[in-house]
Amino acid sequence: MGALHLALVLWQSGFPLRPEAASTSAGQVDALYFVLTGITLFFTIGIFLTVFYFMLKYRRRSDDYIPPPTQKSNLIEVAWIVIPSLICIFVFAWATRLYFRNAEPPEGSTEIFVVGKQWMWHLQHAGGQREINSLHVPVNVPVKLVMTSQDVIHDFFVPAFRVKMDVLPGRYTSEWFIANKPGTYHLFCAQYCGTLHSNMTGWIYVLKPAQYAQWLRDNAIGESMTQIGGRLFTAFSCATCHSADGSGAGPSLQGVFGRPVSLAGGSTKVMDEDFIHQAIVNPNSLQLPNYRPIMPSFQGQLNEEQILQLVAYIKSLANAEPTSAER
Repeated sequence: MGALHLALVLWQSGFPLRPEAASTSAGQVDALYFVLTGITLFFTIGIFLTVFYFMLKYRRRSDDYIPPPTQKSNLIEVAWIVIPSLICIFVFAWATRLYFRNAEPPEGSTEIFVVGKQWMWHLQHAGGQREINSLHVPVNVPVKLVMTSQDVIHDFFVPAFRVKMDVLPGRYTSEWFIANKPGTYHLFCAQYCGTLHSNMTGWIYVLKPAQYAQWLRDNAIGESMTQIGGRLFTAFSCATCHSADGSGAGPSLQGVFGRPVSLAGGSTKVMDEDFIHQAIVNPNSLQLPNYRPIMPSFQGQLNEEQILQLVAYIKSLANAEPTSAER
């Protein structure tokens, strides 16, 4: 009772026992957590009370004491197999449903691109606005983060939103959330990433729609990520091989993002952010039929921010009609 009283006093004094819930998924994550905590406490207390009860009841009362023979009970055997199994199935089904719900962002989510570096977060909005160790998002709007690392493994963790995802070098991961309370919330790197790991923190600013629109206008840089990516596409002569009409030495990129691509050997792979990244830094790992492997690697020539800008540009071509050569 002393521990419960202390917890109640801390809660009433304004010392939170858990982070504020500020996203639409936070309540569901908390519900699962509390159920798991309750199940753990129930069985922990029950097991220890049973142990103490048996210690007292079947203690050796004298040197000559002979305990009664134990009795076999098939009902007890079945119960302690079936009941824990049903509890595990229930928790697995609940957690799996919650996992898949939180893994797929809604259609039309606002995309924000994140690059983790030792020891800072670099974020860029689709409109080109850049932020360092901070992120401004609108309230009640789904936000999808497309993330990669420029050096080592990091982890993008916002306790108030109950979202946490590893940020990996050489590939893209993503997470999404809908912040439902305007305010300011902590951002952490939750994966040890070197000497100054503890300084790799930041803030999430959840704004009302009018405030967010004003912030976007105040921080506009004149070019969106798609426009910057298109400029890079031209500057690095990508259009020479990947011409819109499919007449170049490489395939056209019109209308192919999000669609399966046939690879040499008969396998297929969906052209997503990871596919584009791999094609840019290690093109020979994605051999296409009917095309010679002549594309050079741009690893070291483009940083992760520039690759993300190219990804944004190629994604913008998704609604264009593919050429006859690509159908």
